[in-house]
Amino acid sequence: MAIELDALIATYQDLHRHPELGRQEHRTAGIVAEQLTALGYAVTTGVGGTGVVGVLERGEGPTVLLRADMDALPVREDTGLAYASTATAVNDDGETVPVMHACGHDLHTTCLLGAAAALVDDEAWQGRLLLVFQPDEEGGGGAQAMVDDGLFERFGTPDVVLGQHVAPVPVGVLGVRSGPAFAASDALRITLYGSGGHGSRPEATVDPVVMGAALVQRLQTVVSREIAATDTVVVTVGSFHAGVAPNVIPDEAVLGLSIRTADERVRTSVLDAVGRMTRAEATAAGATREPEIEALTSFPPVVNDAVACDRLRDAFAAAGRWIVVDPGPVTGSEDVGILADAAGAPCAYWLLGGADPALFAGATTVEEIRALVADLPSNHSPRYAPLAGATLESGVAALVTAARSWLG
Repeated sequence: MAIELDALIATYQDLHRHPELGRQEHRTAGIVAEQLTALGYAVTTGVGGTGVVGVLERGEGPTVLLRADMDALPVREDTGLAYASTATAVNDDGETVPVMHACGHDLHTTCLLGAAAALVDDEAWQGRLLLVFQPDEEGGGGAQAMVDDGLFERFGTPDVVLGQHVAPVPVGVLGVRSGPAFAASDALRITLYGSGGHGSRPEATVDPVVMGAALVQRLQTVVSREIAATDTVVVTVGSFHAGVAPNVIPDEAVLGLSIRTADERVRTSVLDAVGRMTRAEATAAGATREPEIEALTSFPPVVNDAVACDRLRDAFAAAGRWIVVDPGPVTGSEDVGILADAAGAPCAYWLLGGADPALFAGATTVEEIRALVADLPSNHSPRYAPLAGATLESGVAALVTAARSWLG
């Protein structure tokens, strides 16, 4: 009863055309539940909000958790694909925003559906499959929401947590790294308070736009002057909102920050520096009200288990269809580690190549490949578009190979 590639591509294109923001993945969850039910899985919906869990039991053996995320991003698509998204949604602030699967979660979901079908057809294994289709990875709350909703009390504790993330490296390459593999993530909202007034009389105001602009520049020194060059840190100001008219100085400015770190000591130092610089800029500008620094989301790094990764590398190598590399520490973040931590199970989470290998023709060194990757649209870009068919084939096979390396 395996899903054929054409059907997989059709599912992928449908999910891509109809993306949904975190905690709004109702249509996606319905498609997942329908396909898993047809395959014979015991299916539960509404776990952690919009999460879906499928269970398949085959006698005595280990429980293997395979995880895929389902949510999309507030990005306007610019890929030019025939199945490009034109969808919009209302975000948590009540704003209507464009929505796109700019991170590849539609591909993750489709790959896991394909693996679910392949593992039903494979009668050579014993044990228990626990398929977790998770909401709200981008918001950082989906994994915790499923845990809080009794994921492991209701469906059992896994012996290993497995999953993958598509990346702009060639199809046929898998990236497996032991230890800290994906960075911790902290998202902050900073509100700077000024005193508004007429644009022609700035001397009668405290201008939060200028204050915010100065802070944006100052924050660039967190990495370059506050943290050792050997530590992995990214500080990004992803949004800056202030004012509604060119001749009116507003009362406040709001900045959105994304911080990625790989070490708790460094994370503490970065957050302290951000707070100190924010308060200092407000004081320097003469603000009469303290700025507010609000933590929106926070989740830990993904730490891959060394023994589990060794088993994974051996299984991938034995399959003979992939080039397996150590990608180094990834500054992107993932909340899949929360599932492993809550279960007390080893985690093995890898990168899945999703770029057209033809784009890398002639590259013979790691440096040349990295240079070409840097030129490609990355995850979260409005132009990000994995090579659908070949990536789906590779991703399904990788999930099946990983699961079979644990299932007897």
